[in-house]
Amino acid sequence: MTFQLNPSQVARIKAAVFIACLIPLALLALRAWRDQLGANPIEYITRSTGWWTLTFLMITLAVTPARKLLSMPWLLRLRRMLGLFAFFYASLHFTTYIWLDQFFDLHDIVKDVMKRPFITVGFTAFLLLIPLAATSTNAMVKRLGARRWQWLHRAVYAIGTLGVIHFLWLVKKDIREPLAFGLVLAVLLGVRLVFRWRGHARTSSATARVAPRAG
Repeated sequence: MTFQLNPSQVARIKAAVFIACLIPLALLALRAWRDQLGANPIEYITRSTGWWTLTFLMITLAVTPARKLLSMPWLLRLRRMLGLFAFFYASLHFTTYIWLDQFFDLHDIVKDVMKRPFITVGFTAFLLLIPLAATSTNAMVKRLGARRWQWLHRAVYAIGTLGVIHFLWLVKKDIREPLAFGLVLAVLLGVRLVFRWRGHARTSSATARVAPRAG
């Protein structure tokens, strides 16, 4: 049974989700205003925005499996917004690093990226996110064509993987959180593979039924 919503209901849900996506930023701003960012505020902001970047990436990747498993096609209307919020928090994460941590010192930034593997991986993930965010509009979908657009946006799988590796290499000792993110990512990608395999199996079965018999 498919769970359908009318356009006004979907619009209200999108508005509620939009507000909810801003809550992490509001809480971070409130902690900053109350001077509750700890002994190392820059590290706190960096870790917080990075954590939420990964969280929104996982939520975005969960939309398609949830839509199919729960028979809620309207969930697809939320995916683009969630993906853009992942980019938004990734941009805050990156800006914190180049501004508050490195003070826009290009030489030190390049040196850091080249010498520290977790930064190299994180920087690569952010660069891969940029074209996805830039092509998120309906106009870009039409301009690229649905097939090329889908091919480009499959980079989100690599971005999620790089994000988990970035987190794992960053924490070094207590790796429970990055491993949890890795497990979630593995499950989401595994579910996609199962859906794809079933789709190919159904297509092959249907083709076999309609194909004329030889002889």
